[in-house]
Amino acid sequence: MSKRLRKPVKKENDLTDKILKILSQSANKVFNYKQIGAKLELDDTQSRNQIIKDLKILAAQKKIDEVEPGKYVVVGSSKDYYEGKVDMTGRKTAYFVCPDFEEDVFIPTNNLNHALDGDTVKVYVYNRRSGRRAEGEVIEIIERKKTDFVGVIDIQKNFAFVSTANPKMYTDIFIPKNKLGEAENGDVVLVHIEDWPARADSPFGSVVKVLGKPGEHDTEIHAILAEYGLPAEFPLDVELYAQKIDTTIQESEIANRRDMRDTLTFTIDPKDAKDFDDALSFKKLENGNYEIGIHIADVSFYLKEGTILDEEAYQRATSVYLVDRVVPMLPEVLSNFACSLRPNEEKYTFSAVFEITDKSEVVNQWFGRTVIHSNQRFSYEEAQYIIETKDDTIPKETSITGDSYVVSDEIVQATLKLDQLAKIFRRKRMAEGAISFDKVEVKFNLNEKYEPVGVFFKISKDANHLIEEFMLLANKKVAEFIGKQKKTFVYRIHDEPNEDKLLAMQTLIAKFGYKIDLSNKADISKSLNTLLSEVVGKKEQNLIDTLAIRTMSKAKYSTDNIGHYGLAFEYYSHFTSPIRRYPDVMVHRLLQHYLDGGKSVDEDLYETKCLHSSTMEGLATNAERDSIKYMQVRYMQDHKDQEFLGVISGVTEWGIFVEIIENKCEGMVRIREIKDDYYTFDEKQYALVGATTQNLLQLGDEIYVKVKNADLVKKQLDFNFIRKNGSNN
Repeated sequence: MSKRLRKPVKKENDLTDKILKILSQSANKVFNYKQIGAKLELDDTQSRNQIIKDLKILAAQKKIDEVEPGKYVVVGSSKDYYEGKVDMTGRKTAYFVCPDFEEDVFIPTNNLNHALDGDTVKVYVYNRRSGRRAEGEVIEIIERKKTDFVGVIDIQKNFAFVSTANPKMYTDIFIPKNKLGEAENGDVVLVHIEDWPARADSPFGSVVKVLGKPGEHDTEIHAILAEYGLPAEFPLDVELYAQKIDTTIQESEIANRRDMRDTLTFTIDPKDAKDFDDALSFKKLENGNYEIGIHIADVSFYLKEGTILDEEAYQRATSVYLVDRVVPMLPEVLSNFACSLRPNEEKYTFSAVFEITDKSEVVNQWFGRTVIHSNQRFSYEEAQYIIETKDDTIPKETSITGDSYVVSDEIVQATLKLDQLAKIFRRKRMAEGAISFDKVEVKFNLNEKYEPVGVFFKISKDANHLIEEFMLLANKKVAEFIGKQKKTFVYRIHDEPNEDKLLAMQTLIAKFGYKIDLSNKADISKSLNTLLSEVVGKKEQNLIDTLAIRTMSKAKYSTDNIGHYGLAFEYYSHFTSPIRRYPDVMVHRLLQHYLDGGKSVDEDLYETKCLHSSTMEGLATNAERDSIKYMQVRYMQDHKDQEFLGVISGVTEWGIFVEIIENKCEGMVRIREIKDDYYTFDEKQYALVGATTQNLLQLGDEIYVKVKNADLVKKQLDFNFIRKNGSNN
């Protein structure tokens, strides 16, 4: 019989760390040396003696307590243990993000101990005082960020694996044969992680839903929603509840409201909009001032707290705008009909009504519930035509009806006056330090099969700014009205930009010959506005717009008002879009509560709701971004034989990112694919440098590329490098 092989004694430091890990994972449990040996699978005399020795050393170091002779427990106040979040890299390593550390703590692959990206974890930190960079080991997973993942299933004889396209998901997911559901080999599926046994290389999961075949349009769109845990449709009971709501306009309810049905009112929205949640009314007063009403759909009248419909809206928190569809926060019976401020229909609204002078000074204000009757629906293009031409006849090619039509003189005059007032508001905002982010939006022309047949850019013009300024006015004044009463409220806040990011941006934009003044808060705002106006129409505009936005803190919802840096407002909230944003519904409810004389509400409760709303907004933004990437890849699939001129938008050690100038699609040229020389990454020049020719490929350079690979599942474009612009090679 062969002798049983002994496991080698662990190195002292390694063994000490393992002992600490065992004690930390069961912080309230007492262990003796035998129990620790069993956990470590070390049962020989030499190993046991080493464990006893290490336990005495750790106790002397006050990292563990000997609560009884030979029995130990970890010291609860040990300063080597921290709670924070895991931020995975694309290389199966991670960083531990914790406010106690100025620099994120590196976690090597073998110290992740089954932690995944975004998980909240307890980490033991090494080398804190040794002068070397701190490293950590995950001791405990406190909370998983997510347990549902989207991937492609590979079915074997008795089991399957699901692999995801997410570069931060470093493991596939093992699916037992009895948990495959209806999945077939190669399907895109949604899987739920149920367990991750200590000795298993992969987590164990089950198939929750089959999404379809890879590359099919509906499959990929549903995969994007599922990846972020966003619903594709409403539960049946919620739909049925919404269908039963009485949406008729009642005289008894009108009696409780300010009746503004006789005041000139109209909407201006995108030409393809179906939910109109805001309208403007206009009246010239005898004193020469103007009464301007910002009327918002009174969603909270229909959406009653405590109902299944309200709970569903809260959980969604926002509508999601994908390239081919809207996933609404509210069922269609409300979002597109009852609450939508459609022309020639009476609607319940929540309004902010202002008396404004010819110099855009607000001299009076009123907030409350109203009833309105919209006289006209405009698209932005139609309103823009009136602003530019002052003509009352909308031509056929601009009209949303498809036919030429005449606009009443009073609506034309109202539109022109509102435009004048909006421009004054905008100039004042900019003078006070607001930053003008008019980033170009990429849009796709889709055919009936949702295939992209063209790309166009959405650019904000005067008509967009007109609506923007009056919505900003309402949001600002509502927040100011409650904020000055010092009562709990839902604010939209925006912190000052990150100084390190500004310095990094300064380095990058210098490659294009630009600079920003970082002397003080006012100079930063002013020079950012100058920069953003200077790049309009230039090849680097999209890149620099993106860089500028990335320096900014993310706006979020909070009951703690710190103001809004980007808008230069001391008070700001979201009041104007309750059909598509739940925070606006909360604002309406709180405003009415305080108008009725109600006491300040529970701040902690509303802060929790704010946090949820901000989280869901982030997920929706990611889904929207992924859907654009998907459509860009799909569009480029049909242009593989075409040469494109692009601008280098990023440089890394493994290649260059290139944004095609004519359609803003971005992809990567991998360093190994550039054949005219051997290139290496020069971090100081932010460039790739040719070893023989000393050629530079740096940020902002124009190069010609062709599509090498368009991966719909990964939403990733790879380009072949053709040549640098101006080069004959």
